[in-house]
Parts: sequence; C-alpha cells; structure tokens
Amino acid sequence: MKSWNILIVGVGGQGTLLASKILGAVASISGRDVKVSEVHGMAQRGGSVVTHVRIADKVHSPLIEPGSADIILSFEQMEAARYVQYARPGALIAVNRQKILPMPVVTGAAAYPGDVLQKLGQLPVTLVDLDAYALAEAAGNARTVNLVMLGAISKVMDIEQDVWQQAIARCVPPKTVAVNQKAFAAGRAIQQGE
Repeated sequence: MKSWNILIVGVGGQGTLLASKILGAVASISGRDVKVSEVHGMAQRGGSVVTHVRIADKVHSPLIEPGSADIILSFEQMEAARYVQYARPGALIAVNRQKILPMPVVTGAAAYPGDVLQKLGQLPVTLVDLDAYALAEAAGNARTVNLVMLGAISKVMDIEQDVWQQAIARCVPPKTVAVNQKAFAAGRAIQQGE
C-alpha cells in the first residue's frame, strides 16, 4: 500500500478532529501505522484547526513537512489558501466551497478573498471543489460535512470501501452511523463525478 500524508484544515466546529479519528481507524483496520498530530488554535472561537495524519507501513514522525502533503482536505476555502504550501506537486486538494467569515471580515477590518478557488486551480495540483455543506444537508444532517469530504478523497486512496464503512461505524455515535455513511457516499460519488 502507498503511504499517505494528509493535512486536514478547517475552522473549529467543522468536524476536522472526527475526520482525523476516522482516518486513524481506517489505517488501523488496514493494518497500517498511523500518527496524528492536532493543532487546535482557537477552535472554540471559530479559529483555524489543523491536523496532520500520516499513514504508512511505519511512521516515524507525526508532522507533515511543507511541500510533502499528498492530500489537503480543506473544510473551508480560506483555510485551503492558508495551508496550500504543504501540498506537494501533483497533490489532491479537496476544498469545501463553504466560507466561514473570520472576525476581521465580520467587523469590516478585512475582506474575504474572492478568488481562492481560482488561484488554487492554477497550481500544479488536482483540485476537487465541492459544496460539501449542501451534500451533507441532502444526506440528512448538515453536520456531516466532514464525512462528505472524506468521501471525496476515499477513491484516491488505496483502501477498500468496506474499511471506510467499518471506521465510520467505529468512530461515530451508533444512532448517526447511517446518516454519516450516506454523507460519505455522497462525497465519494461527487469525487468520481458520478
């Protein structure tokens, strides 16, 4: 199996930490080594949240160096721009189109950049942008954006779909397994253009 360096970025409250937990479970079920390093920042106040997930036969360090991420999973547009320097050439950058305005934008002290996706699309990467919030709502719960985003990267990784399903069932509350698996399937279908 291939090794994976996955950087998950978003804003506090978007489920980035659950996404990293599911990726850890995927690696564990697959018999792979995994290291996860979380940087919370001001997560409770809508601040930036970054998680490094490294999956391989043997992982020696939990941190991803700039220029070496295979996948950047961004739950919010500006967070993708903030951490794009971590992507290696040819990396997959999956971006939720959702915009969560930081306090300087809310107060009028700054403007939210309007061309984030256009600039990302000019880089030597594969860009997948999707409205994960709308897909999560259609799946039955707007809080499953994280599962939509995981679905969007799942076919790129060399991990069987049943392993993903087991990991989801292991990591989410039992009463939410069905809606989370439905959200995952929606992201998986969009990634392939199905």
